[in-house]
Amino acid sequence: MAALALAGCAAVQQIVQPGSGEVDTIVAEAVAAARAPAAEQAAALGRAQEAFASGAAVDRLRLATLLATLPAPLRDDARAAELLQPLADAAAPGVGRFAALLAAQVGERQRLVREMERTARERERLDKERDKREEALRQQLEALRAIERGILEREEKMRRRER
Repeated sequence: MAALALAGCAAVQQIVQPGSGEVDTIVAEAVAAARAPAAEQAAALGRAQEAFASGAAVDRLRLATLLATLPAPLRDDARAAELLQPLADAAAPGVGRFAALLAAQVGERQRLVREMERTARERERLDKERDKREEALRQQLEALRAIERGILEREEKMRRRER
C-alpha cells in the first residue's frame, strides 16, 4: 500500500511539474560529472552526445547542461546555447524553466567573455599608444642630451681658445 501511495505521489508530482524528475536527474549527473576526474568528465560528455542522437528534449538538455557546466576544454558555451534555445521557456515548468535559467547563465558568461576580450583589446591599444609616447619622449630626451653635449663641447672649445 505504501509503495503504491508513493508511486501515486510521484505520478501526481510529474503531472503538476512535468519534467521535474528529469531535471533533477540531469542536475545530479552534471554535479557528479563536474566533481569527477577529467577522464570521467569526457566519458560523461561522450555518453550525453550519443544519447542526444535520439532527439529527445531531455537528452538535448542533458548535453547542453554538461557543455555549460564542465570545465574547459570540455565546456562549449556556444553549442550549449544553441542546444538550449529551442527548449528555453521560463513559463514552462521543469525542462523549459531549467533550460531558460541555464540559457540565461550561458548568455551572461558569453557576454562577460566578450567584454573581457573587448577590454583586453582596448588595453592592448592603450599599451601601444603608451609605448609610442614613451619612445617619442626617449627620442626627445636623447635629442636634448645631444644638444646639451654640443653646447658643453662649444663652451669647452671657447675656454680653450681664450687660454
